[in-house]
Formats: sequence, C-alpha cells, structure tokens
Amino acid sequence: MISVLTVLGAVVVGALLVLGAFQAATGWAPRWVRDEVLRPRLSGAATVAHGVGLAVFLFLGPLGSPLPRHTALPLLGLAAGNIVGAGLQRLARRPGRARRTAVTKASS
Repeated sequence: MISVLTVLGAVVVGALLVLGAFQAATGWAPRWVRDEVLRPRLSGAATVAHGVGLAVFLFLGPLGSPLPRHTALPLLGLAAGNIVGAGLQRLARRPGRARRTAVTKASS
C-alpha cells in the first residue's frame, strides 16, 4: 500500500523536476526569483539538480524500504544534489563580467 508520505514526496519531487525543466528549457523564471536570477536557464538546471538529490534521498532512503541495505547512499545522493544545485544557483545569480572597451589615443 502506498503511504501518504510517498505520494507527498512524489508530488514535491515531480514539481521540482517539472518546474526546473520548464525553466531550463524556456528561460522563464518564477516571480519570486525573477529579480535575483540573472541566468534563468542555469537556475532551472539547479532546480533539477536539487530535485534529483531529493528523489535519490527519499526513494532510496526513508520511503524506499523498511530496511535499506546501503544507508549512506541516500545521504550521499542528497548531498551531491544539493551541492551541485547550490553551485549552479550561485553561478545563476552571479553578475556577468563588465565589457572592456579598447583604449585609444585621442588625436590632437
């Protein structure tokens, strides 16, 4: 029998993955992050990475089976997803480089 937590976990992970994939494909950012994100496609990839890390943790860990054989694997998946997602999110919010203008000598 499927528990309520399994369904809730699947809904949250599915929402993260769909929102991240849509954002990465179209470049659209949700209203609550639109002002902070300079590269919305990269922010979408970060959301997908967070969703994958959460899915690995939930469905290989607490919601996977009553007695998991590899207890470190879900935590490593969560950590990897969050570290990659946070790194991509940092890059998505970082401002770009300023363009250099060529210095020319003024003619007299």
